[in-house]
Amino acid sequence: MDIEEYLKDPCGASSLPYWKTESLTLPDNVRIVRDDRFNPSLVNGNDERYFKMFHDLRSVKEPVLPGGYGTAQCSVGDFADQINSCYRQEHVSVEELLAYRSRPVFRPELWIAVRDKENGIIAATGIAELDARIGEGILEWIQVLPGYRSKGLGSFVVCELLRRMRDQARFVTVSGRMDSDTAPFSLYRSCGFTGSVIWHVIRD
Repeated sequence: MDIEEYLKDPCGASSLPYWKTESLTLPDNVRIVRDDRFNPSLVNGNDERYFKMFHDLRSVKEPVLPGGYGTAQCSVGDFADQINSCYRQEHVSVEELLAYRSRPVFRPELWIAVRDKENGIIAATGIAELDARIGEGILEWIQVLPGYRSKGLGSFVVCELLRRMRDQARFVTVSGRMDSDTAPFSLYRSCGFTGSVIWHVIRD
């Protein structure tokens, strides 16, 4: 896939950010199929649905951090612990997150954390990346601890990352599980993301 094809329709051209389409080789037992080309007969094993959404950065909601919380500096281990506390099925290791820092799209200012001032707990974190070649920002990990959801922390993390990318990126993409009980689709829509292309990740 060339850059121009991707830029015409970032969500419909690939389920992945552009930089990953250049480097990722799928295992033999994995196929990724866009919803309009999907047929249930293709599935012999597991089928997970993912959405991909788009933000043009023309209008970014003002990030509002609820009272009692503040942004914080955290270690890679803190990020890994927080992600795993939110998504127990992911099992993200410190080594995996350290590898993010060697990616060409790594930007340290796009790793943010929110701490509960009362007890010191890291309540929410977010990791974004920036492909400067084509101006694509990518929301990679956005999560809020179960006990801190519905307080506006997820919206703050997303909007703050958008704000930080506004002068560097042309657009931002994000993907997530359609059937997640944390309702990420609704969160991103409320933060100004538009469109929605569904992709099926089929594992035989």
